[in-house]
Amino acid sequence: MMSSPRTPIATPSAVTVIEQPRHTLRLHLKPKAPTTGFVDGAWWPRSRDLAAELPALLAVLAVRPGRIERVTYNVTMWRPAARRLTTEGRAVRLEGFGSQHADTVTVTGQGRRRLTLLVVPPETTPAGAHDAMMRASRRGNADNIEELLAVGHPTQRWEVDGGQVR
Repeated sequence: MMSSPRTPIATPSAVTVIEQPRHTLRLHLKPKAPTTGFVDGAWWPRSRDLAAELPALLAVLAVRPGRIERVTYNVTMWRPAARRLTTEGRAVRLEGFGSQHADTVTVTGQGRRRLTLLVVPPETTPAGAHDAMMRASRRGNADNIEELLAVGHPTQRWEVDGGQVR
């Protein structure tokens, strides 16, 4: 019995997205105002698959920073992704870094305008995700990532606050 030659499997260098998203985007941005804090809003994806999650996000975000050119993310928190994603006829560079905060993505548009979003983990309860997203998108909010994700989790909040109750 002969077997066919084996071909190594590699991450594709580009992915083209044609299908429209089937779910409502779970995103809250701070109002347009002078930049404050660590994030510009919050996003609650349904999975850790960037190719599946980004098209809807990028379509909505293009209003703020203009045509999206680049997305950076923490490489350990997402499934392996192609280096480019083509959506609505435009290529967007995807760059994963181990040094980027695990719970953020940064979207860069024309003129290097960028938005950094808190990524609420997909497995977060709806109530916890809602609280974190509302807090992250509040005008003037300057909480760090750990404080934003600790909303609704008293044990985590206790550790973040150094054991002090607010």
